[in-house]
Amino acid sequence: MNSVAFDHGRNHSLRWKRPTLSSESMILLASAWFVLACNGPFWASVRGAEASVGLTLSLGAALFALHALLIGLVAWGRVARPLLAALFITTAFATWYMEQFAVVFDADMMRSIVQTDPAETRELLSANLLLHVLLQGVLPAAALLLVTRKALSARHQLLNRAAFLASMLLLSICALLPMSQGVFALMRSDALLRYRITPGNYLVSGVRAMAQGNPAAANGPRQAIAPDAVQIESEGSRRPRLLVLVVGETVRGDHWGLNGYERQTTPHLAERTDLVNFPDVRACGTSTAVSLPCMFSPQGRENYDRAAISGQQSLLDVLARVGIEVLWRDNQAGCKGVCEGVKTQSMTDSPDPSLCRDGRCLDEILLQGLPELIGSAKGDQLIVLHMLGNHGPNYFERYPAEHEHFVPTCRSAELSRCGRDEIANAYDNAVRYTDEVLDRLIELLANEHERDVAMLYLSDHGESLGEYGLYLHGAPYRLAPRAQLHVPMTLWMSPSLEADARIDFTCLRQNARKSASHDDLYSTVLGLFNVQSATYRAERDLLAPCRGT
Repeated sequence: MNSVAFDHGRNHSLRWKRPTLSSESMILLASAWFVLACNGPFWASVRGAEASVGLTLSLGAALFALHALLIGLVAWGRVARPLLAALFITTAFATWYMEQFAVVFDADMMRSIVQTDPAETRELLSANLLLHVLLQGVLPAAALLLVTRKALSARHQLLNRAAFLASMLLLSICALLPMSQGVFALMRSDALLRYRITPGNYLVSGVRAMAQGNPAAANGPRQAIAPDAVQIESEGSRRPRLLVLVVGETVRGDHWGLNGYERQTTPHLAERTDLVNFPDVRACGTSTAVSLPCMFSPQGRENYDRAAISGQQSLLDVLARVGIEVLWRDNQAGCKGVCEGVKTQSMTDSPDPSLCRDGRCLDEILLQGLPELIGSAKGDQLIVLHMLGNHGPNYFERYPAEHEHFVPTCRSAELSRCGRDEIANAYDNAVRYTDEVLDRLIELLANEHERDVAMLYLSDHGESLGEYGLYLHGAPYRLAPRAQLHVPMTLWMSPSLEADARIDFTCLRQNARKSASHDDLYSTVLGLFNVQSATYRAERDLLAPCRGT
């Protein structure tokens, strides 16, 4: 009996016990992991700035304390373990995109992430990403879930957490105060540095984005703009007018052949003598989610107010209200609210296997059935074609294989693994394909004899291709490089429209050399359709200086 009891006790003592930790200990371990293993881009920037050992240690202690303080405010009781496990995994995703593309997690980027469509998400996934998330996110999360939380009374939990938060606040102050001058100098020299602190960057920006919310959703129907708008009649009768507005995606101005790029990426358009090219155009934002609502708003970047723009109707509503037929054709992830209330067509659902695959279609799909849509309209008409264009990082998938003119190309979503020339080759091939689509569109419009016709092409924002270690787009506007803000814009008009609108083509070409921006779109379109409103500004109408009387 005694031997049996002894053996039973020995086996019980050898049984592995799950470690027991308080919630505060778990937060400290997680914060140490974040600082040491998940802030590669931040520490690379600190090393690049040649920060002293003392400043580096001070920053490390401050980041540790501030993350513990931030997490400690929300990770309470039974919520602590699953919340920290989720943070491990989401932080692993965040660090991957920061390391691969130098993504900046500000509030605009967080909104763009929420609006990402499934096709775009698929393109951003890779085996290396999944391996990275497994090692840096899933394994630490699994280890944490094996830990048992130390049970305490509610009173002791509250006292412990108060002491914990106070000590973390004190530690952050003690770490930063002696080195405050060096820290501020470092932040001033690299304005993006604070956006590289993970997971604080996406947590704070995510809260900020949620706090700003969606005014349109919060306040019901969007506020009408230009309620005084009326379409004035021209002297004598005129034929109906058609404007096809092509909104490009991620095409940067310095890679547009018509702008003097060293490569001829617009060979078809360059052969035309009936085009007006605007070489110096500035975008309203560095992402589609910002630029689209902004460029279709009377406020623009000059008086930019995201909440006001989101809560208002767009240029399309003004045109539809005065009787102009409006259609939005989309080959992307939607219009970001701009086309709400007007007729829309999503071309990504097309069953055409020659142009579409896995939820993505080549931009030629936008031309399918277009003559019939034009012919069915009775009066003035605006058709917006929203292109997929140069949407990254899979530039090599934005054009047919037979259009691969510049080689070798980067054929990976992990751009940092490709050479700069390979990335540029794939990107420029996509620009050349846009050139061909626009040329075919102009040919189609030139055969329209029942109305006066124009085509205006304008990209939504630019793209970084590795300059300064940046890829893709979405940098904070005030810090964004020119590559993300300089965009192409090109106008074609039928001779009949030039004559009827009394547009001096030579004057227009000369004026096109001046600086322009997305802010000019609103008044230019109103002017083209003879729409009168207090929101119209002649100085923002690109055609006004060359319109005869």
